[in-house]
Parts: sequence; C-alpha cells; structure tokens
Amino acid sequence: MENGENRSNIIIDDTAIIGKDVKISDNVCILGKSVIGDGCEISSNSVIKDSYLGEGCIIVASHIEDSSLGKGCTVGPFAHVRANSKLGEKCRVGNFVEIKNSQIGNNSKMAHLAYVGDAIVGNNCNIGCGVVFCNYDGEKKQQSKLGDNVFVGSNANLVAPVSIADNAYIAAGSTINLDVGEGEFAIARERQTNKKNFKNPYIKSKN
Repeated sequence: MENGENRSNIIIDDTAIIGKDVKISDNVCILGKSVIGDGCEISSNSVIKDSYLGEGCIIVASHIEDSSLGKGCTVGPFAHVRANSKLGEKCRVGNFVEIKNSQIGNNSKMAHLAYVGDAIVGNNCNIGCGVVFCNYDGEKKQQSKLGDNVFVGSNANLVAPVSIADNAYIAAGSTINLDVGEGEFAIARERQTNKKNFKNPYIKSKN
C-alpha cells in the first residue's frame, strides 16, 4: 500500500528475488526464479516469469518470459519479451512489440508494432514502426544480424539470413534479403507511379 492506494491481486512466487525500492502495482505476477533489481517499476497487468530485470527497469502492462533486461530498460505497454531474449542497458521496447530469441544491444529502440525474432541487434539501433524480422522459411528459423548504429525505417522486412553492418540505413517500406555493407543505404521498393484520371470501379459516381 502506497499513498493510500490499495494493491491487490499481486502474485509473487517464493522463488523470486525482489530488490529494494521496487514499485509493484495491482494485477502483477512475478513467477518462477525471477530476479527484480533495485528501483524497478512494474505496472498493472504485467507478468514476469523466470526473468532478470536490471536496476531501474520500467515495465508497463507487458509479459516477459525466460529473458534478461539490462539496467534502465523500458518495456510496454502491451509488449512481449520471450524465449531466450537478452536486452542490454537502456533499451526501449514499445507498445505491441514482440522479441523472441534475440540479443539487443545497449540504447537500442523499437518503439512500436515490430517483431524481432532470432536476431542479433547491435548498440544504438533504431527499429521503426511495423518492422518484421522474417525469421522462418517454412522449415527452420534463420538469424538476422545488425551492427551498431543501424537505422531500419518503418514497414521494412528483413528476410533472414541477412547481415546489416554498422551505420547502415534501411529505407522505409523495403524488403531486404541481401547483406548491407557498412554505411550503406539500402532501398528495395518499386518507384511510385501515379495514374491520372483513374476511375475506381468500387465507388459509384455521385452524378
């Protein structure tokens, strides 16, 4: 109870370890052999299972399973970090982002609506909105590797196996299935064409 607020429906397994000055809101589950570092904040409707949270992490309405987060990470709302994922320090995982079996470097960010699966992502990378790591070829999982300071624009698809070197830039809307060298700018999309006087057959004329 803090400042008169009633905390309820909190489940903490006796195998979990909770550090000092941790704030836990209602409807939170801390399960298995989880370790919560000092000064963390875990908001309502979060589940932490068999995971490690470094000092000062902030988790907002998200699920973290079998994973490790470095100091000062922020996750959520509505994010899912699962299955052997390791985040460095001060990473940002935003709303509706899923990370699976991946290593994320320090200060890297994926703010919203992305899937990062079977990937190694370096330090200071930006993963844009709608980015998908296409890791499954129908038979087995493949890995993508990103160096440091890589910028991936919105709605890009990274088709594994693929390697993107340091300081590379991926244009928004691109599907990347070839390696990108250091400092290179990769763009893989059709040039826009506008057709004049187009009549949409699905919209009836108002005349």
